[in-house]
Amino acid sequence: MRIALVGGTGSFGLALAKRVAEAGYDVVIGSRDAGRAAEAAASVGVDGTTNAEACRSADLVVLATKAEAAVTTAAELRDAIGTTPVLSVAAELGFGPNGVLPTTEATSVAARVQDVVDGPVVAGLHSLAARNLGGEAPPDEDVLVCGDDAEAKALVLELAERVTSGRAIDCGPLGSARALEGLTAVIVNVNKRYKAHAGVRLSGIP
Repeated sequence: MRIALVGGTGSFGLALAKRVAEAGYDVVIGSRDAGRAAEAAASVGVDGTTNAEACRSADLVVLATKAEAAVTTAAELRDAIGTTPVLSVAAELGFGPNGVLPTTEATSVAARVQDVVDGPVVAGLHSLAARNLGGEAPPDEDVLVCGDDAEAKALVLELAERVTSGRAIDCGPLGSARALEGLTAVIVNVNKRYKAHAGVRLSGIP
């Protein structure tokens, strides 16, 4: 399976690219600038090209841009993405004197991405930090995934299970994405408070 990481030149995109390639997937990093994509991709041993070209060749598109750019980028790439499944990993956060807060928007980033693309959107990987994902070994964490399309969600669950040493957990429909995105704020606050690199593990699941 070929995976395109749109906006994949940031810390999370590069960490995910490294881990996905080690899991045996064919990976291409996309950027608005082909040269920047190629340079970043070379640092983790994968291909790099423009966002549009990356999407056209992919079996799964991962939106790895910053949250504020995710919906706009997806809309711009609508034709290049076509009906290819999209994984939304972004979480909108607010930063204030008392800590990090989840977005006040009524809908999740993932739901807004679904409004502007033709393929199915799956939300997930929000609880994985770039530092943990890019470490020497896969992070010992569970990955939470939600979506409405069963086949697209199965692709993401398989990917998630192969890039961590934990489990990939099906959390239901795409409507749950707002909760998953909000969980990012909780984890950031915990890590700041305890000077940790915490992730998520769910108990009671066989």
